[in-house]
Amino acid sequence: MYRTDIFRTATFRLTLAFVVAMIGGITMQFLLVYAQMNGYESARSSDLLRREAALLVQETPERLEDVVRERSKTDLRVILNGAGLFDLNHNRIVGDIRRWPEGLEVSNRTRRLKVAPPGDTPYEMRYLAIEVPGPGGGAGDRILVLARSMHMADELRYIIKRAALISLVPMVLFALLAGLFLSHRALARVKEMRQAIERIMAGDLHERLPAGREWDDIERLAGAVNRMLDRLEHLLDEIRDVGNDIAHDLRTPLARVRARLERALSSSDDPVHLKSIILRATQDLDQCFSVITALLRIGEIENGRRQAGFTTMDLSELVAGIADLYEPIAEAGGLALTVEGADRAIPLYGDMDLLNEVLANLVDNAIKFTPPGGDVGLMVGQDEQGCAWLQVHDTGIGIAEEERGAVLGRFYRSDKSRHIPGSGLGLSLVSAILHLHGATLKISAFRPNQELAGSVFTIHFSGWSGSERSASIT
Repeated sequence: MYRTDIFRTATFRLTLAFVVAMIGGITMQFLLVYAQMNGYESARSSDLLRREAALLVQETPERLEDVVRERSKTDLRVILNGAGLFDLNHNRIVGDIRRWPEGLEVSNRTRRLKVAPPGDTPYEMRYLAIEVPGPGGGAGDRILVLARSMHMADELRYIIKRAALISLVPMVLFALLAGLFLSHRALARVKEMRQAIERIMAGDLHERLPAGREWDDIERLAGAVNRMLDRLEHLLDEIRDVGNDIAHDLRTPLARVRARLERALSSSDDPVHLKSIILRATQDLDQCFSVITALLRIGEIENGRRQAGFTTMDLSELVAGIADLYEPIAEAGGLALTVEGADRAIPLYGDMDLLNEVLANLVDNAIKFTPPGGDVGLMVGQDEQGCAWLQVHDTGIGIAEEERGAVLGRFYRSDKSRHIPGSGLGLSLVSAILHLHGATLKISAFRPNQELAGSVFTIHFSGWSGSERSASIT
């Protein structure tokens, strides 16, 4: 089965196509060479016949008869393969052309005629028939017929045919052998990939296709598949981790709800006490619902289902609205909330509700993780290319450099934030919304090398903002 597969590979089929094209090209080349050489030989034969005829016409009738009679003994035997004198009735007078060639006409043009001698193989000759003076002095009393053999053209045809066969057969055999070798090599690589795929399908998600250095199409394809498998493995790990995190985060509030309800059943009938238990149970259930709702929103946004709400908006207006909303909360916590760059319109193509949620999450986190007396700032602007950018900074506990990528994952919470209520889904939601908008998020320290380093969240809307996608904002 493996040997028959070689002949079904794309490499071998490509080799066969190349062989067919090569045969066609060589055949065309030899046909063109033969046509050129045959045309040259035909023109040369016609020219020789005309020149010899022009010389013989100048001879006297008696001398012309002697020359024609003795042609085979003179130098004319090299140029002419036949000569004869005929009268106007096509009767032979002298020469080695015994009969008038069938189809020959008196003309200054040569004619290519087939001669069929009795008991011999027919062959072709080139003839020229012109009128010459006779003994009586008449201008057209006789007809001089000259003939030249076509054996040179036949020899050229034979030589070219033989050369084509001699050169074509080794080339075709070499191409087929090369095709078999390359097909065997490609099939071996495909076999290795198929075995690797079977191991992956059997459950070994760490297996990868042999990709090499990606010098050819198969290796590049294998490299792309390997990168896809890396992404799938990463997503499966995330799904497994998310499932564990969901179970962990929902188990605690649900366990509290169950315990409180059991205490309510065993406690007295005090309405105030029962109302307090039900209120706390409701708050725990609300926490569960908020986790589930956040997960559903992240999934909805990552699937790109919210792009229908995209429209031209003013980013400065959005920032100013968030600042007005959170300024009382910041003051209540002893924080100063500042805004820069919101005094001019900054066009942006996006979903205002989703971006409002991004800003609300970032500002809420900044306020939540900044101790009293600190600062929270909002900055907005445009770069030289007209792309909008946004920045939220604080003077809080900050995020360690090694955790700045992990905080964007679901349910991740750094050790410094464990004592603060939350589900760990806020920045995941921010990351999903920014990815939907084609924006990038960069996290850095606001005050490096200090105990309260703070955080800076910089958002750059590359390719999504600017006048080419925005209408005039007044």
